[in-house]
Amino acid sequence: MFRKLFTTRSLCISAMVAALYAVITLATPVLSYGAGSGWECRLSEALTMLAVLFPEAVPGLTVGCLVSNLLSPVGPLDIIFGTLATLIAALGTWHFRSHLWLAALCPVLSNAVIVGLILSVSYGLPLFFTMLQVGVGEAAAVLVGCLLLTAVRKAGLDSLIQSGKTSV
Repeated sequence: MFRKLFTTRSLCISAMVAALYAVITLATPVLSYGAGSGWECRLSEALTMLAVLFPEAVPGLTVGCLVSNLLSPVGPLDIIFGTLATLIAALGTWHFRSHLWLAALCPVLSNAVIVGLILSVSYGLPLFFTMLQVGVGEAAAVLVGCLLLTAVRKAGLDSLIQSGKTSV
C-alpha cells in the first residue's frame, strides 16, 4: 500500500486533498478555529470521508490540516496534536472503509477527544463539555462528508477515481 502512495498520480491526489482541506479551513476561520468558545466545526473535516475511497486521502488530509493549523490561534498544541487528531481520524476512516458508520465515527471520536482536550487546556474550558461541543461540530462535518460520499458513489465517480481513468 505505501509504495502506491508515492506514484505521481497518488502524490497529485494527496496534494489536491491537502489544498482543498486548507482552503476550506482558511475560508471559514470562525467555524474552523472555534474562536475560543469550544464550538468548532471544520467543514474541511467532511473530506475525511474521502479516505473511504482511496488511501491517498490520508496524507493529503494530514498535510492540509498541518498547513491550516500553522495559522491556528491555539498555536503549537494545535499544530502538533490537532494534526495528529486528523491523521488518526483519516487512518481510522481508511481502516473501517467497508463499514461506513464506523469509518465516520473515527473522525468524530478522534477530534472530540484530542481537539476537545486542546481547547480545554488552551482556553480553560470545561473538558467534558468542550469535547462534546467539538464532537457535535465534527459529527456535522462528517455527516456532510457522508452525504458527499453517497453522491459520489451514486454518480459512479468512486470507480472512476479508483481506476485512475483521466476522462469521463
